[in-house]
Amino acid sequence: MEQNHERLENEIDDLKRELELFQQEKERVRNIIGKIGGVPKFRTKLINVLFIFVIATSLIVSVIGGDKWRLLMIEVATVALSLKIIYLIHCQMKINHFKFWILSSIEWRINELTAIVKKQKN
Repeated sequence: MEQNHERLENEIDDLKRELELFQQEKERVRNIIGKIGGVPKFRTKLINVLFIFVIATSLIVSVIGGDKWRLLMIEVATVALSLKIIYLIHCQMKINHFKFWILSSIEWRINELTAIVKKQKN
């Protein structure tokens, strides 16, 4: 009876330690994700404002400038939008790479835990 009680206490202590490690890991991952998907950085805000300014200016000049400037300003707006789309695709690729890294890490950890569980069963 005493051995069962002691064994249960040991298992509970092990589970508490695992839970603490899990919570620490969860906080670490939360901090990493917060850095990536958090508030937009100054550089991102600056790029967005620059694109909005270029597009708005080119559209206003195309309306005010008459036929002489219209085609040129529409082309400038089109190029600016194309560059913004390319930038967004680049950002999405970085996010996808990070997601892949996280999923690979989770898979590695699950495989590691599965091996530990199999060892304990045997």
